[in-house]
Amino acid sequence: MTRITVGPFNRVEGDLEVRLDIESGRVARAEVTAPLYRGFEQILEGRPPLDALVIAPRICGICSVSQSIAAASALRQAMGVVPAPNGVLATNIAHAAENAADRLTHFYIFFMPDFAREAYAAHPWHGAAAERFTATKGSAAREALPARARLLEIMGLIAGKWPHSLAFQPGGTTRAIELGERIRLNAIAGSFRGFLERVVFADTLENVLALSTPSELDRWRDGRAGDFAHFLRLADALALADLGKGPGLLMSFGAYHDADGANFRAGLRASDGMISTLPSDLITEDVSHAWMRETSRDPAASRSVPDADKADAYSWCKAPRLAGEPVEVGAIARQAVDGEPLITALLASDNSNVRNRVIARLIETARLALSIEGWIKALRLSEPFCETSGEMTDGRFVGLVEAARGSLGHWLAVGGGRIERYQIIAPTSWNFSPRDSDGVAGPLEQSLVGTEVGDAGARAVSIQHVVRSFDPCMVCTAH
Repeated sequence: MTRITVGPFNRVEGDLEVRLDIESGRVARAEVTAPLYRGFEQILEGRPPLDALVIAPRICGICSVSQSIAAASALRQAMGVVPAPNGVLATNIAHAAENAADRLTHFYIFFMPDFAREAYAAHPWHGAAAERFTATKGSAAREALPARARLLEIMGLIAGKWPHSLAFQPGGTTRAIELGERIRLNAIAGSFRGFLERVVFADTLENVLALSTPSELDRWRDGRAGDFAHFLRLADALALADLGKGPGLLMSFGAYHDADGANFRAGLRASDGMISTLPSDLITEDVSHAWMRETSRDPAASRSVPDADKADAYSWCKAPRLAGEPVEVGAIARQAVDGEPLITALLASDNSNVRNRVIARLIETARLALSIEGWIKALRLSEPFCETSGEMTDGRFVGLVEAARGSLGHWLAVGGGRIERYQIIAPTSWNFSPRDSDGVAGPLEQSLVGTEVGDAGARAVSIQHVVRSFDPCMVCTAH
């Protein structure tokens, strides 16, 4: 058996290394390392609770709205405030725009350039893939990046700036939208829909979202232009449906809440397809293989104290577990839990895999584009966007949201008007967790086992496909 280290990875957010034990050309064991400690949870301790609205968004520069609304949600409980309906809608619009922009970044900048690698030069499809997706040179990025920039103009209208806005508050959003600005929001949403229908799907969003079975998807793909169809052909040529199979359990905290409830519902999907209510009170954190001192496993009662010399540890990431089990989070989990027909059908006979994770992200992006249009129309411009917050109370509170990469939780303990404890479990903490005290590997560690590397070793493109299919954000992971 040979041990190799892959990393540091390029084209991921933050620092990542993966240690692999290779036997007969395949991965026999994987250890995923987050090598950078950040300490935001410690930074927040002892501060006034509202400081979380300033500090928490700075955890990450690409999902700062998610961090903002998780903090605002926990503070909302502490202050007993009901947000203004307009503020909820405006938050949904901005949050969905951030997440959709992140989808374009992942697909065009992080994931697809791997198909342009020289390792695939012998394949008949390589020339077209290289012309379209080569990093910094391909034609795809020249179209996707302006579309992403245009979409993020939504942030200027709703939040004043992006990232790290202070617009998202427990009572809603701080800036009211005027009629002319709603017209601009509609124009941006229309431009985004146009890019998706012209470049990504080469079809209407309604037609794409009407696909409900794998056979319908295959028929739709054949002979179609568009980058989604291009990906599907590459994925089938490389059997990506057989690569990077997940642990089975999929979890969502629920996303984009409005008067009718969550746009994407909360829940837990088992490997047999059964969907159940989310037992969020059974979320724990295991630090047996993290460079952290032992503490309560309950995030509401725990602290993060570094222990860089800890034996048997290999990551700054803790091991979150739900009822003692590792779970996968992300777009595939959100869409599976919500019962999206195509994703449900794709998972009917299989766990998550590289191909299905990418499909789920793009299907979700189409759904978000339609939702953004609906939320803009639902705004009532003559009504408030933010309600006055109440008095801060002592106690334990939690904000659970869905970031682009999956389930994000902020656990807040307030005492004497100050933050006593603040714990953050980010999506990549779930997916890239180390082993727990029972020796059970995290989702990525499990997904890498069995991956063929052949003679390429650390240069194997298959490893890149599996890791990037989870879209890691390592700067959110370790606190």
